[in-house]
Amino acid sequence: MATLSELYKNRFGLDREFSAETEEKFTSGAAGILNRRSHRRYTDEPVSDELLDAMLACAQSAPAKSDLQQYSIIVITDPKSREAIGGWEGEAPVFMLFCADMNRIQKLAKHRGHDHQNNNVDTFMNGVVDAALAMQSFMNAAESVGLGCCPISQVRNRLPMFREMCDIPDGVFPIAGLCVGWPSTQGWISMRIPPAAVVHRDKYDDSNIEADIDAYDARRHEIYQIAPEKQRHVDIYGALDFCGWSENVTRQLSLPERAEFKAYLQAHGYKLD
Repeated sequence: MATLSELYKNRFGLDREFSAETEEKFTSGAAGILNRRSHRRYTDEPVSDELLDAMLACAQSAPAKSDLQQYSIIVITDPKSREAIGGWEGEAPVFMLFCADMNRIQKLAKHRGHDHQNNNVDTFMNGVVDAALAMQSFMNAAESVGLGCCPISQVRNRLPMFREMCDIPDGVFPIAGLCVGWPSTQGWISMRIPPAAVVHRDKYDDSNIEADIDAYDARRHEIYQIAPEKQRHVDIYGALDFCGWSENVTRQLSLPERAEFKAYLQAHGYKLD
């Protein structure tokens, strides 16, 4: 296993020395998180039901707001459903939807003779966070046994299809999909923006954000160049020899995305008051 300093350099492209005491305390499990990478290609080896059940138990071990547990997980195994999903799930042997779920407690409230008076933005957010924490706990468990994972946000582009395919009721919607399988390649570490741009001490301070990100863009470009076919909205902005991360993501968000998402939620159970 690489040293903590080496893992830090791989993740941020920055030098940082750590004491021997911190190195010792930074267990292999924690080091594995810092070393995590996306995997989009998998072998044909299946993931056993027993192993999957154990990792799903880890998912349900995640924190949940006020113990409300407002999420559900749909494991999609039906061959016709998998074929309908298409190639972007990478032929992963396991594909799941992690869903925010308000429906369960609404049903239980009726069962117990109570009104459910919290169909609002806060409940929406709590369900999304609960589902995301469960997904991250599943990923930590999966990667600890050598599996590879890749979250898929594109499921939110196809909500009506998944609703019909999986009989998803009102009050439930996928926040993301997750591909899981035994990696056929090593994968890659995605260099992250520097901690100085993310971590704030006592007060939020982004006074140096432009310089921090300009330097990050340059470091990242040395390792991974964004090819023209990966650059966003080339038809509008053109292709660049040097397209930094900040250029690409601000291009992406310069046009509306998923404009129909709110309307879908409101049509299927969420008031978002």
